[in-house]
Amino acid sequence: MGRFITFLYGVVAYMIFFGSFLYAIGFISNEFVPKTIDSGVEGPLGLTLLINAALLGVFAVQHSVMARQGFKKMWTKIVPQPAERSTYVLLSSLALILLYWQWRPMLGIVWSVQNPNGALFLRVLFWAGWGIVLISTFLINHFDLFGLRQVFNNLQGKSASQLKFKTPAFYKLVRHPIYVGFMIAFWATPTMTIGHLIFAIATTAYMFVGAWFEEKDLVRIHGVDYTNYRTRVRKFIPLPVKK
Repeated sequence: MGRFITFLYGVVAYMIFFGSFLYAIGFISNEFVPKTIDSGVEGPLGLTLLINAALLGVFAVQHSVMARQGFKKMWTKIVPQPAERSTYVLLSSLALILLYWQWRPMLGIVWSVQNPNGALFLRVLFWAGWGIVLISTFLINHFDLFGLRQVFNNLQGKSASQLKFKTPAFYKLVRHPIYVGFMIAFWATPTMTIGHLIFAIATTAYMFVGAWFEEKDLVRIHGVDYTNYRTRVRKFIPLPVKK
């Protein structure tokens, strides 16, 4: 019964994640959803900046701290090991939902592309970014990344072994294609407002810092395999392979 409850918990956490992921597309694009990055009435500048910075900070701290190996060792004394990843995914999703709900718009225009072909190009690039994100998760194991593999193995009475290190498709071009996809999606817009720009700058900065911490863990887990990979392949920009 405990295994089934853990599995059900993982499924619910995944569904909440996937809903928050889909909402992010509408939130950033100002389409499809009731509350977007530019919807609402502007408030006082100082308060708006403070609230938005706090919302971004909550997500960044939760997302980064809970991903570290040291925290996981402590956390799994409270949360069962098979549910650890699902709990991380759930809390990340809740932090995102809080951001969507409480985000304050800053509607000053930074740029606005009026040329139809230019605007279309940016829209295509926007969708390509999200496509890169989603495809990249499946290339390495989507269901492990978001906790379903762990709770399913637990349901079957199996332990979730460490996945073998691999570098398929996009991972042969850059080490962090998921982050690259997010960066493209966050920056590719025909109309960039001040609020959207602050969001894009803050999340991009977070991804640079997050990648640094993530790679320290990956070297610790995969050893020489990841060290060699890091010397060959660029972090974000698909330049020629290092010699």
